[in-house]
Amino acid sequence: MRLEDYWGIGPKTRDLLAAELGVDAAIEAVETGDVRTLVDAGIPRGRATRILRHAHGGEAMDLLATRDARNVYKDLLGIVGDYAVTESAGDRIRILTPLDSADAMRARLDSVLEARDTWAGLDEASRSAVMDAFDAYESVAGGRISAVRTALALQETGVDEGIFAPVSDFDAGALEDAEAALAGLESGGDRVGEGADDRLDELRTQLASVEDLSATPGDVLEAVRSGARGTDELRDSFARHVAGETAVDIGRVREAMPGEAADASAFVGETLRALADDLRTAVEEREQDVSERLAGVLEEAEPEIDAAVETVDNLAFALSLARFALAFDLTRPRFVDHQVAGVVEARNVFLEDAGDSVQPITYAVGEHDLTVASATAPPSGDRVAVLTGANSGGKTTLLETLCQVQLLAQMGLPVPADDAEVSVVDTIVFHRRHASFNAGVLESTLRSVVPPVTDEGRALMLVDEFEAITEPGSAADLLHGLVSLTVDKGALGVFVTHLADDLEPLPEQARTDGIFAEGLTTDLELEVDYQPRFETVGRSTPEFIVSRLVANAGDHAERAGYETLAEAVGESAVQRTLADARWTE
Repeated sequence: MRLEDYWGIGPKTRDLLAAELGVDAAIEAVETGDVRTLVDAGIPRGRATRILRHAHGGEAMDLLATRDARNVYKDLLGIVGDYAVTESAGDRIRILTPLDSADAMRARLDSVLEARDTWAGLDEASRSAVMDAFDAYESVAGGRISAVRTALALQETGVDEGIFAPVSDFDAGALEDAEAALAGLESGGDRVGEGADDRLDELRTQLASVEDLSATPGDVLEAVRSGARGTDELRDSFARHVAGETAVDIGRVREAMPGEAADASAFVGETLRALADDLRTAVEEREQDVSERLAGVLEEAEPEIDAAVETVDNLAFALSLARFALAFDLTRPRFVDHQVAGVVEARNVFLEDAGDSVQPITYAVGEHDLTVASATAPPSGDRVAVLTGANSGGKTTLLETLCQVQLLAQMGLPVPADDAEVSVVDTIVFHRRHASFNAGVLESTLRSVVPPVTDEGRALMLVDEFEAITEPGSAADLLHGLVSLTVDKGALGVFVTHLADDLEPLPEQARTDGIFAEGLTTDLELEVDYQPRFETVGRSTPEFIVSRLVANAGDHAERAGYETLAEAVGESAVQRTLADARWTE
């Protein structure tokens, strides 16, 4: 396969990767999902991530039919990535894509939930020890030596249950030998690293000391000339001085001395150069011997090293997902063959991550088998719902929550709900409200939301206030047509609108649900029950908004203006609202 055959790799990117990595190494990096190698080669991280998502997700990325669906996907991965225990695990999370079959989704769910249960079962001291081990792994920027050190550190924690069981099977002695060999051969680049061999380190130190003396031969001569009478005494004084300053054996120093020299200065310079050459040769020979010995150790330990690398990488990835699942109290979704998207007590991940208050929601479209109290049980069988109700009533948040649940489930991850029943869909059409009467916006919106539902395959339509992109009369006609098309094509859909009355009669297998504002709090904040009421039209209840404006009016004229609006929406309703909120002038 050629580099340019991968999505997102054009001529410039291909040439960059070929120059920095070589074609074969670049292809291997793409095939193994190695974000770090691509980034180190000069590819921006975001671009590297997109390349690898398409390389590994393939057609599954077609699930994200709209920009808003793609934004939910990216934001979800951003939150999951916050729980990564290593940079490498974070890279793997960033290239997580939807899976192409329910069996693959169930398999990943099994592994994630096993990791979650293992992590949840550890005490704080054990968790801290495990995290310390991974911190050490990260501190040396990954690689084989990092994995070996982490495997050894994990063994020392004594955690060996659940997903940690493979760690206890490692041969600690073999890994310790491998760590020493890796440190010697890999940490020093093209040379054997420090600490790999005591004699080699000693020779290198001696060479460095001799080279330092060679840089200032005049100072050396000055130090040994004092008190020396005649050539023999100078030679002896020089030998003892050099041996003392460099720890080189005095016999080796004498062997480096020339038989004849033009003068004392030449004698010192020639001796130091010869001694440096001799030590340099000794270093090279010793390094060659040590390198061959360490290579033998690595060859013997290769299976253990490979197992450590794979185990540590997989553990880091699994623990990252486990920490995310535990932090948001995620549960296993149930996959069914018939069309359904249903949740019980579902929570919006984005709101929870931001620390906002979240009211769990129970909702469903399609034929479901959710276990839920009858008071909040969604009707079963309607594949499409028209969702109506109060401004700031959480309608868009409900759509986003359903999108999150469907995406997480199809990525093989647990979902933020007490129970969830989903069918695998081929397309998610999530369209937020984008207020504009521009003809281009209408056309582009129709191009993004209509083709997915007309294509063969299953679609989940989550469309928010379609009327915001054109005038109300035309919007009602277009939205009614879109609802009818969704029903006719056997898709699932939730459509948020304020035009419910204009959509009647709805097609069979479609219903209207409503969210209701309950009033104002004592602080004059809108109080909303975010749980939809099924088969009833929600109202925007403008009297609540007008009541707040009347209450907060800054002067008499401003208040008079708002009171005129109060008469328009029903003055008695406004006054009743203010009284309920315990408002006083």
